[in-house]
Amino acid sequence: MLKDLDFREATQDDLPEITSIYRDTIRAVNSKDYSEEQIEAWSSGADDTKKWQNRIKKHYFLVAEYNNQIVGFSYLRQGFYLENIFVHKDFQRQTIASKLLRIMESQVSINGNDIIKSDISTTALDFFDSHFYDVEKKQKKSFKGQVFDIYIVFKEL
Repeated sequence: MLKDLDFREATQDDLPEITSIYRDTIRAVNSKDYSEEQIEAWSSGADDTKKWQNRIKKHYFLVAEYNNQIVGFSYLRQGFYLENIFVHKDFQRQTIASKLLRIMESQVSINGNDIIKSDISTTALDFFDSHFYDVEKKQKKSFKGQVFDIYIVFKEL
């Protein structure tokens, strides 16, 4: 567990670190559950700079920092829909994702919602299960010519 972990809202200046974490984490961590073609398609989502700039601008978007380095991020869409919890590949299993998740759950409550939902990967299933999320349904999602198993999970707050 890391001490001196800080959380703050993301800025446009954080974009290179955020997209790097996104790409590298998919390639290093999610590769155990997905094919090489799926990993390439999914990780290429980091290249859409305009989309990432928009996410930072429009959503409640947090970064986790350790020693002035961004080591994780997450954001909420529509005040209750959790998008992306990503933790740097070299900082896995150090409670960063759990802390980000708790902050996001609190923000959902502050926003006046009593349920948080998310679309998650197969890789993230055990993490969300350990935080008392239920699977609403499993579905297929197509992205850049690849089909992914995605789970919609939720938790009553």
